[in-house]
Amino acid sequence: MRLYLTALKPTDSVTDGFLPAARALGCEVTILTDRPERHPDAVACDVRDPRAVIDTIEQLGKPDAIFSNSDHLQAETALAAAYFGLPGKDWRACVAAKNKFLMRRKLLEAGVEQVRSVRLAPGDPVPDGLPYPIVLKPREGVASEDVMLVERDLAGAVAAARRRRPGEALVVEEYLEGPLRTLETLGDGDEVRVLGGFETTLGALPYFIEERLDWSPPSSPDDGHVLEALSALGVGFGACHTEYVLTADGPRIIEVNYRVIGDHCDFLMGDVLGVPLFEWILRVHLGERLPAMPAVARHGCAVSVVADRAGTIKAAPESDFVERGDVRLWHRPLREVGDVISLTHTNRDYLGVIRAVGPDRVRVDAAVEAYRAARPWVIE
Repeated sequence: MRLYLTALKPTDSVTDGFLPAARALGCEVTILTDRPERHPDAVACDVRDPRAVIDTIEQLGKPDAIFSNSDHLQAETALAAAYFGLPGKDWRACVAAKNKFLMRRKLLEAGVEQVRSVRLAPGDPVPDGLPYPIVLKPREGVASEDVMLVERDLAGAVAAARRRRPGEALVVEEYLEGPLRTLETLGDGDEVRVLGGFETTLGALPYFIEERLDWSPPSSPDDGHVLEALSALGVGFGACHTEYVLTADGPRIIEVNYRVIGDHCDFLMGDVLGVPLFEWILRVHLGERLPAMPAVARHGCAVSVVADRAGTIKAAPESDFVERGDVRLWHRPLREVGDVISLTHTNRDYLGVIRAVGPDRVRVDAAVEAYRAARPWVIE
């Protein structure tokens, strides 16, 4: 089986997740990327252009699957898969999920939910009279970059965002107050299955940095609303990571990421479920049906170690795996000793990720706290 994987920069999800999974499935993998120097044995291709992807694959040989885990390449990859008649996502759903204004418009038109939202193209005047507090975000942003709660002076916040992101469209929308949750789904074209979700702990406002995610098993009463929203967007094939808020008026969608959850929570989800998650995702792109879900009686969490100051990293724990009683714990450093830290108030401030799985939350929390106390990050 020949699998083409489109990619931009290298990620742990691809390098340590999808590539080993593809090899385990017996796939011959070809990475198409605009950064071939950063991927071993990759083929250079303008992966942001579906015509270039299709042309390159035609030259290299018939595909059995075309796949991407990149936020930025879902529509292009879906168009290429459709050209070759392969299982894949609806490119229109990929566009609607990625574009936060289109997502709001689709959900409004379908009568699923109504959230006030205004699109600001470059050069558009800042609207007056919007009720505070509101959230300003890039229309197609990732990693919480330039997402901010604005309680006054929207014009000043927009001007600052435009200086950092010239030429990009922004979205202004009402602030949705309440606990933040995620729903993780996987579809094979016939069935969309809820794998579970996470309870998300954010850092201090006005920024929206995800500091911790705790596993939440399926069957939440809010799952139905999220699934209805995904259906309205046309999302139903492959992996999807959806964030929503439990407001006083019920669940409201924050964003739909039409790929598997990141920041090592994809590895955590496989650990908690006890399944080869990356293989499951690739199998549906190879035309297979979803396997049966196992019963799960474990807790898991992913804790991001976030820099609390600017400076130089003087000490840091290395990549690690430890077992503490019934708890298994992994540490993945994202920065190194000697790195200079400049605070961005985004997920780019992560120093490392700790993920842990055990019988219950009490024992998992104790293991994480003990690990962090024994192996601190030092910034001076």
